[in-house]
Amino acid sequence: MSNTRIRITGIVQGVGFRPFVYNLAVKYGLKGWCLNDSEGVLIEVEGEASPAFLGDIKKTAPPLSRIETITVEKAASNGGFTGFAIRDSMSVDGKSVLISPDVAACEDCLKETLDPSDRRHLYPFTNCTNCGPRYSIVKDIPYDRPKTTMAPFKMCLECEDEYHDPSNRRFHAQPNACAVCGPKVWLHGNPEAGANIDAINAAQKLLKDGHILAIKGLGGFHLACDAQNGGAIKNLREKKRRTIKKGLCSNKPFAIMVPDIDSIRAFCEVSPEEEKALLERQRPIVLLEKKKNQQMIDSDVAPGNRRLGVMLPYTPLHRLLFYPNGTFNALVMTSGNLSDEPIVVDNDEAIKKLSPIAGFFLLHDREIYMRVDDSIVRVDKSSRRLIRRSRGFVPDVIPLNEDMEEVFAAGALLKNTFCITKGTNAIVSQHIGDLENFEAMEFYRETLRNLKNTFRAVPKIVAHDLHPDYLSTIFALEYAKENGIPASRVIPVQHHHAHVAGVMAEHGLKNEVIGVSFDGTGLGTDGHIWGGEFLIAGRRDFKRAAHLEYVRLPGGDAAATEPWRMALSHLLAARASGSFKEIKHRMGKKADIIEDMIIKGVNSPYTSSMGRLFDAVASIIGVRDEITFEAQAAIELESIADRDETLCYPFGFTNSEPVRIDPAPLIRALVKDMDSGVSKERMAARFHNSVARMTLQVARMLRESSGISDIVLTGGVFQNSLLSKLTAEALEKAGFKVFMNEKIPSNDGGVSLGQATVAWERVKGDR
Repeated sequence: MSNTRIRITGIVQGVGFRPFVYNLAVKYGLKGWCLNDSEGVLIEVEGEASPAFLGDIKKTAPPLSRIETITVEKAASNGGFTGFAIRDSMSVDGKSVLISPDVAACEDCLKETLDPSDRRHLYPFTNCTNCGPRYSIVKDIPYDRPKTTMAPFKMCLECEDEYHDPSNRRFHAQPNACAVCGPKVWLHGNPEAGANIDAINAAQKLLKDGHILAIKGLGGFHLACDAQNGGAIKNLREKKRRTIKKGLCSNKPFAIMVPDIDSIRAFCEVSPEEEKALLERQRPIVLLEKKKNQQMIDSDVAPGNRRLGVMLPYTPLHRLLFYPNGTFNALVMTSGNLSDEPIVVDNDEAIKKLSPIAGFFLLHDREIYMRVDDSIVRVDKSSRRLIRRSRGFVPDVIPLNEDMEEVFAAGALLKNTFCITKGTNAIVSQHIGDLENFEAMEFYRETLRNLKNTFRAVPKIVAHDLHPDYLSTIFALEYAKENGIPASRVIPVQHHHAHVAGVMAEHGLKNEVIGVSFDGTGLGTDGHIWGGEFLIAGRRDFKRAAHLEYVRLPGGDAAATEPWRMALSHLLAARASGSFKEIKHRMGKKADIIEDMIIKGVNSPYTSSMGRLFDAVASIIGVRDEITFEAQAAIELESIADRDETLCYPFGFTNSEPVRIDPAPLIRALVKDMDSGVSKERMAARFHNSVARMTLQVARMLRESSGISDIVLTGGVFQNSLLSKLTAEALEKAGFKVFMNEKIPSNDGGVSLGQATVAWERVKGDR
């Protein structure tokens, strides 16, 4: 009688799958073996595999695993097994396996860490097969300890016993360690502090005394201080957030880490869905509404923002910073990097780069192979919206339900991610950031090398943005040349089409949609700067069906940092002279120069940007004339909006193809409200209401002409939760089926998936 061979693919390495199969085989009295290889898990059992055994593999798989396929066939061998064994891993050329993202410490490990009777009491690297580091430590596949950054740490006898004990949850746990044999923590700057918990206790005291610390975590460093110490926060902001322009400090919010859910409720509203997001195994930063008049978290953590970015401890080391309970209500935990550079991961690099900010360094000796910043999510009703997709989510794949050739999509310039495809999956990289310096490009290159190796991908199609000067575009063209990829397989993709196609890919949409893509900038096919777009879009092609009327973008990119420039541009276009004079009075002589640039069209390209319209309105009503971080004016405009206001301002529409949406009537009505003494809060709300109603009006026009009722809302502007809510509810009430970003960000972090989708459709269609 022949044996049975079972092939399982998916996330089945580093998640306790082989021990699970072993124990299941013992339960059913089966003889044979299982092993990891470069494709997944391979099993051979003597004779026929029982339906119950196969059924339990599907039903009771480890919690961190995700089975994609199970293939059952007859094996060439038969008989001869004396029991069931886990064999050594094998490498198979050209095959790839899915790697688990880094996941938060499980409750069992945290209990052990805090249990005085446990041998891992107060050990900051406690983990098991159900939790701990994965992507950040994996150097190669198959996933085994020698191919991780845990390789230098030889397990002690007790850890070895756990590793080989089928009844132990650390059975074949590759990062298994303890205080005797594993990584250690120490406090640089205070050599007398000792190691592990002694170093952590010393760090606590420094934080209590108002110091800033650099803390090495799972995927990189954090800069930390007490979130209730206004002086420490101000000091951190002055040192980390100082902008080049005028030496100003950026008001960009800091994230905070809080010991538990109950602590969060003291200063933030937490819905059941938000609580679920906070407790997910990814442990992302979740954007939560501040409670009115809360005094617990210093206002300088997130000034001018109605939300706080909050996360729970996701490693034992982080949990021990709050031990014993009550040590801190919250700690600022912001990315450990210099402005516009990637998060720091190396000890020596951290001391060199972060010493001007941090006085002390809580270090450890487990190497971080792949840097992964904290992920950020927002919850809308029951839907989780990713703002930044990184730790905990990458390298989870996005199923495409189609076997594709391998594509490399280079992504956008800002908030960059790239995408590669393998088989039926898309792999979107972790958040890289803005590609504006050498360090960011090096991070980009190292991540591409790693993901190509991990997934055994050799892309033969390249996709890039339409803009020729983006560093991502330049890199893509160089990559194609170096790898001999012909020009016919190097595909430029329009930015806003990529936004829409990305949503189509993650939701499996095949037919044309009405694509609403609102953001700050993206080069259009006519050479102008787009950003307020309505497309009739498929995965391959699109038609521009409507857009905001063009206005001048005075100074080009400079207008994105000085909203008053866009205010002047929109006021000039609307012939609203009163407010125009007011802004000129505020800005002085430089406003005369900008006015002249707008009128003469000097260094003032045309733009249809919705993001810049938000900036203009924020400046006109006196919210903000200059920003210190991206989208600050729009964020503050949303933050002050009166949620009870129902009135709208009008837009104008041209009977043309594409339809041109004129914001001049809105600007004039806004100015009239200002002259009448209407509050900023009500004007901000009316503006949001107006954009939502305009979107509905245009969508109805396009549905009538095209017959399409599926609509996609995407682009960075839809990170605005108020606008998203108003627009989606209005469209759904009108009978549209609304699709938005969920698995990838709506900002430019989602562009690469759309680029890959469009490129494949075009190459496929041309074959």
